[in-house]
Amino acid sequence: MSLFIRLGMWMLLFYFSFALMLLPSVHADAQRALTEAGSALFTLGYAPPDEAGNTLLVYLAAFTGLVVIALQVGYLPALYAAFNRRESEVTLLVSRAGSPAWGPELLIRTRFGLSTVDTTAELGTLYATWEQWAAEVAESHSTYLTLCTLRSPLPESNWLTALLSVMDSAALQLSLSPGIAPTLRARLLLRMGFTCLNQIAEALSVPVVEDVDPDGETELTFSEFSHAVSLLRSAGYPVEHTAEQAWPHFRGWRLNYEAVAYRLAYIIDAPPALWSGPRRLATAQIPPKRPANRVASEAHSEDPQLNLRGPDPTP
Repeated sequence: MSLFIRLGMWMLLFYFSFALMLLPSVHADAQRALTEAGSALFTLGYAPPDEAGNTLLVYLAAFTGLVVIALQVGYLPALYAAFNRRESEVTLLVSRAGSPAWGPELLIRTRFGLSTVDTTAELGTLYATWEQWAAEVAESHSTYLTLCTLRSPLPESNWLTALLSVMDSAALQLSLSPGIAPTLRARLLLRMGFTCLNQIAEALSVPVVEDVDPDGETELTFSEFSHAVSLLRSAGYPVEHTAEQAWPHFRGWRLNYEAVAYRLAYIIDAPPALWSGPRRLATAQIPPKRPANRVASEAHSEDPQLNLRGPDPTP
């Protein structure tokens, strides 16, 4: 709808602009100027020019109408292709990080779903995929700004909160469990992630701080971080450091992307996922939806929200 409205506004502005330019040639006859401008711009040809003074303007209006509509028609497939590539990975992430996506949820679900598999290799592959995804999104969304506001098919999914959740999971691994983290992949993802956010923010004229103070304060509080660490511990995730020890490292990573991610989420009205900042409308942050669980002990957690495995398939 935004694209069609934009096309309509362009054509309407061109229509009145050419009508105003034609006024001197038609002796200030507004009705005739509007008629000739509309006939030429929409290539109808029912009101041909009868004076040499307005012939050039009429031809120019006809050419403008053809070019604008042709460009718009060619613009739509390019937008849809970029949107489709973006949404493929966002949709795949729903099963890994929930909806809305959340960084700790990604680590918890990976721990449960891959308890017999090398989760380090699996997350390393995921981070490599999202590093490539971030590079493509940085190029496409800074070129076609309309893509930033095109929403996902699922109401609680969003490209920005998905990227934020993957980056948070990498920062959590590096700060809490550096011994088992895919360090290189996690660092490359984080670097490409905040490069992507900064590039899009600059295209949208959003202020960006390139060199952040590593000792600054994040809007995310230590209490929120500590709660997430408790959830990870209760889920059996291997945590090597305490929340107090890991917090300075996690905060240092998050300072690189938190502010710009929050500004972008505010501008595009992204779904209010956990750890994603405020919105235009005062809305409570939504935790990721999890499958129901009959037996709370199966989740190895005293937290009633941490029901991850779903119903027991056996009677």
